[in-house]
Parts: sequence; C-alpha cells; structure tokens
Amino acid sequence: MNISDIIRLKIGRLSRGYVFTFASFVDKVESKEGLVKALNRLAASGEIVKISKGKYYRPEQSPFGELPPNQYQVVKDLLERDGRIEGYLTGLSIYNTLGLTTQVSNTIQIGRNEVRSSMKRGKYSISFVKQKNTITRENIPILQLLDVLRFIKKIPDLKIDQSCKVIQSLMSKLSEKDLEVLVRLALKYPPSTRALLGTILDSLGKVRITEKLRKLLNPITIYKIPGVSGVLSSASEWSIK
Repeated sequence: MNISDIIRLKIGRLSRGYVFTFASFVDKVESKEGLVKALNRLAASGEIVKISKGKYYRPEQSPFGELPPNQYQVVKDLLERDGRIEGYLTGLSIYNTLGLTTQVSNTIQIGRNEVRSSMKRGKYSISFVKQKNTITRENIPILQLLDVLRFIKKIPDLKIDQSCKVIQSLMSKLSEKDLEVLVRLALKYPPSTRALLGTILDSLGKVRITEKLRKLLNPITIYKIPGVSGVLSSASEWSIK
C-alpha cells in the first residue's frame, strides 16, 4: 500500500471528531515529508479537516451540516501530557454543560497553573485562566464550580440570581467530602468567590463547614454581586450587596 492508503486505513479506525496529529502515524509511515503531503491532500479533498498546524480530524455529517469536534478534542494536548493533568476546561467552555447557558461558544477557556498566551485553532479562540490550586483529575469538577462562582458576572444569557439557583442545585448534589474539598480549594480564590460560596452553602444548611471561609474575609469589605440577596437570604451576612 502507498502512504495515502496506509493513512486512510488508520484514519478509518478513528472515531469521527477525534483530533489526531502526525504522531498518530509514526509507527506506520517512515517518511515525514510524505506523511505531511498525504494528510494535506486528504484535507484538500475534504476527507479530513485541518484545524491547526499538524492537527486534523475526520468530520461527522449531520442533517444540519458538518459537526465540529468537541472542545476537549481541540485542546486535549493543552490539558494532559504523558498521562499528567496540566489543565481543564472552564468558563465559557463549561457553562452550557452545567446548564448555565444555551450558547456554545467559539472561545475555549482553560484553567492551568502555568498560563500561556492566547491562541487560535481553526474557528476557536483559546484563552487561559490562572489556577492556584494543584489540578488533579479528581478535583476538576470542583474547580469548575469555583470558577463559575468567580466569573458569575460573565455568564451569558443568565442573570446572576438565576445562576445562583443553578449553582445551588449543583452543590446540593455533592457529598460531604466533596463539600469539604470545595471549601478547602476555595481558600485560594478571591474573597468575593469565598463570600458567594459561603452564602450558597449556608442556604444548603452547611453552616458548619463555612467557618473557614468566614474567618478569612475582611468584615468591612462589601462584595457587589447584584441579585444574590434576592435568592439567598444570608447574602448580607457575607457582605454581599
């Protein structure tokens, strides 16, 4: 078989929407130059789609047209390397998944300990959010919730009071162990995030575990988060106006 046939056979075994790179073929093709030319020919013919230098996927068709790969596939090399977690999807990338917006954004936001410059991949703009906590596979869902609280004013399509109700519902499903982790990780977040978390946990009857949050807040600081006091009765006790 020639290089193109070898590549087609390999690609045919990959799921549609799965993003692959040159490295996916190193065990099949010896000539890198031939590999690059073959992939570019397949992209020109529409059999695969190139999203950025050296990154491709096999498109999936729907009644409404070609479906793009999911956001995780687009940036997975920025999230995990050699089995080690380096980042996670957050912000605009997860609001839809959490039921906070119906919009699907072309901006992918990634939480990382070491941030880097914004970039473009195909139609996607990729930006980074500094995460001060150690990132593990297990704590990513909790970090995502804390990021939602941190950026609650920037959630599209939903007022802050409505967002609070959704977040309150999500947190009500967490175990006591997860809530303890939530509070511990929140200690490295801005004071306004800790205050909002404390208010929500109070509304869930979790007053005991919020003491750590309260001790670290300046009692004379006011946090302006409009709409919270209308749905969370203890907002004033946390200096939220």
